[in-house]
Amino acid sequence: MSDGRALLDFLEDMRRLRRDCPWKREQTHRSLARYLEEETAETLEAIDTGDLDHLREELGDLLLQVYFHAVIAEESGAFTIDDVARGIGEKMHRRNPHVFGASAPTTMTAAQVDAQWQQLKQHEKPRRSPYDGIGPSLSALLLATKVLERTPDVELPAASDDLGDRLLALVREAVNAGVDPDQALRDALRRAVPPR
Repeated sequence: MSDGRALLDFLEDMRRLRRDCPWKREQTHRSLARYLEEETAETLEAIDTGDLDHLREELGDLLLQVYFHAVIAEESGAFTIDDVARGIGEKMHRRNPHVFGASAPTTMTAAQVDAQWQQLKQHEKPRRSPYDGIGPSLSALLLATKVLERTPDVELPAASDDLGDRLLALVREAVNAGVDPDQALRDALRRAVPPR
């Protein structure tokens, strides 16, 4: 079990790197965005391969991004890494009353927990439309998945010859079957393309 010391040491390392490394000193939230995306993709690859050593390494690279952004924000007085951790901790307590509530623990199914999470999230952040909170920079496949999960009854073109319409229909088929279409496509690619 961790005592958190390595996290505190790494925070000090990031502060020093930000202060003493010319490249790191020049970085901004915006300039680091591409690295966050790259590290996320590499983490997904490690998950897909099942290589736990690779996963540990890539999670470290993701953690670097979190700490880097937090240290930049700390310099301007916007927020600190403690604010980040406190915020997510408070959210986990609010959205998991079956674990942290007065009557916890309760016996709920995974589906009931997910429904409760969505209800609590909707209460905290009411949506003006079903599409609020869906990141427009998501890949088209993930964007289609999120949209169809939130609006399962949206009418799609029937028997269209348009490739985009057919792809959207396949995403709906996957969503309706409870299959993550992005993961299914990555699995199919892994089967089709030999390892590098």
